[in-house]
Amino acid sequence: MRGEGIYPRGPRSDPLRCFSHIRGAAARPVGDKSPRQKSSLCISSKGNASMKPSRLLLIWLAVLLALGIVLGALRALGIALPPSAQSINWGLLLALLALATLDAVRLKGLPSPRVQRQMPGSLALGRWSEVHLGITHDFPQPLDILVFDHVPDGLAFEHLPLTVALQPGQPSQAGYRLRPLKRGHFIFQYCEVNLPSPLGLWSDKRLLAAADEIRVYPDFARLYDGQLLAVDNWLSQLGVRQRQRRGQGQEFHQLREFREGDSLRQIDWKATARHRTPIAREYEDERDQQIIFMLDCGRRMRSQDGELSHFDHALNACLLLSYTALRQGDAVGLSAFASEQPRYLAPVKGAGQLNVLLNTVYDLDSTSRPADYQAAANELLVRQKRRALVVLVTNLRDEDDEDLLAAVKRLGQQHRVLVASLREEALDRLRETPVQSLPEALAYCGAVEYLNARNELHERLNAHGVVVLQARPGELGAELVTLYLGWKKAGNL
Repeated sequence: MRGEGIYPRGPRSDPLRCFSHIRGAAARPVGDKSPRQKSSLCISSKGNASMKPSRLLLIWLAVLLALGIVLGALRALGIALPPSAQSINWGLLLALLALATLDAVRLKGLPSPRVQRQMPGSLALGRWSEVHLGITHDFPQPLDILVFDHVPDGLAFEHLPLTVALQPGQPSQAGYRLRPLKRGHFIFQYCEVNLPSPLGLWSDKRLLAAADEIRVYPDFARLYDGQLLAVDNWLSQLGVRQRQRRGQGQEFHQLREFREGDSLRQIDWKATARHRTPIAREYEDERDQQIIFMLDCGRRMRSQDGELSHFDHALNACLLLSYTALRQGDAVGLSAFASEQPRYLAPVKGAGQLNVLLNTVYDLDSTSRPADYQAAANELLVRQKRRALVVLVTNLRDEDDEDLLAAVKRLGQQHRVLVASLREEALDRLRETPVQSLPEALAYCGAVEYLNARNELHERLNAHGVVVLQARPGELGAELVTLYLGWKKAGNL
C-alpha cells in the first residue's frame, strides 16, 4: 500500500555519514544503536485507546437478532413454534453478550507491545529507504496484530499497514519503505497498533507515543560514492568534460627532472646548471581561491522538471560544484536570497565545509517572492571583500534586463561573475514537437518568441563582459564543473 505522509527545523547532523546505507548496507538487528540508525521506544497512551467490535461479533449479533425477528414474525402470524425456541434464542444472545463483555475485559488487560523504530540517520530526496520496526511483547499466546506507523507529510510510503504474527516470548520484526518527496526536518510522533481480543470478538486500536525525527537532504549519495573512484574518472561519469592536464597550472609546485613532453619554457636554467641535468618547473592549478553561490530562492525556481523543482536541480548543481571545488583546495560559500529565511555561509575550504553547506541548505526551499538582484548583490558586497568567483544561479527572463545588469556590473567590479540560468525542458520539447494544429502553432510561436527574448538578454549580458551559462536543469551541475575546471586551469578565476 502506498501513501504520502511539514517539517520544523532541528539540530545539525553529519549528512555524509548517513548516505552509505544507499549502497545496499544490510539492515541492523533490533537494538543495534548504529550511528546510521535512529530508534525510539513506543510507549502506550491509554487515553487514545479505541475498542471496536470485530466482524465475527457483528455477524453473530446479526444472526441472533435476525433469528429473533423471524421467530417473532412467525408467532405473530399464528404459526405454531416450540415453546422453548424463543427462549433459546434470547439465551444465546445473552450468552454472546456475556462472552463479549468478558472478552473486552481481557483485551483491556493485555499490555501494549513495545515497538522500536529503526531508520537511517538521514534520507536522500527521492530515494527509497527501509524502516524497520522491532516488536517485543508479553502476550502468553500467539497473536496477529496490525501495525501502522504515522508517517509525516512529505514522505511517501509503501507496505503499510503491516500484519505481524507474534509468538510468545519471541520478538518480531517488520518493515516498510519511505521515499522523501521534499527536503527538510521531519518528526514522527505516533505508532498505531491494532490488538485482537483473545476470542476475536473485539479489536483495540492503541496509539503509541513514538517521538522520532529525521532529516532529508539533497540526493548526495552519487557524490558520496564517487569518493571511491579517482576524481577524473568520477567526473567523467557525470558528463564532465575535462581537458588533458599538462603540468602547467598557475602556481609553482616543485622542481623535477625534465621529462619527454615538457615544454622548454618549464626548464629552470639555474637549477639545470647546478645539477648538470635538465630540471623543469612543475606547476599546479591555483588553490585557496573562493567560490560563492548566489542562489535564487524566488518564485521562478518553483517550476517543476520531472520529480524535482528547478530549485532542487539548482541546489544539486551547487553541491556538485562545491564538492569539486573543495577537492581542488578552494573555499566554498553560499548566499541565498528571495527566501523566507535568508542564509549566508562564508567561504571556507576543507572537506568539512560540505557538511556545513548541506546542513545550511537542506531545509531551504523556493518561495513566492520576486528576486531582487540588486539588493542581493549589495548584501554580498558588504560581506565578501576578497575577490571570488560569484556564481549566480537563477532562471533568467527578458524583463530582468536593467535590474540584473546593474547587479552583475557592481559585482564584476570586485569579483568574477558567472550567471547560471536554467532552461526549461518543456520549451525544448515544445520546439521539437511537430506542428499539426492551430493551438500547437500558437504554442510553438510563443515558445520561440520567449526563447529569442531570453537569448537577446544573454547577448546583452555578454556584451557587458558577463558570462552566461544556460543549461537544462539536469545538466547544470556537469556544465558548471566543466566551466570551473577550464577557468581554473587557465587561471581565469
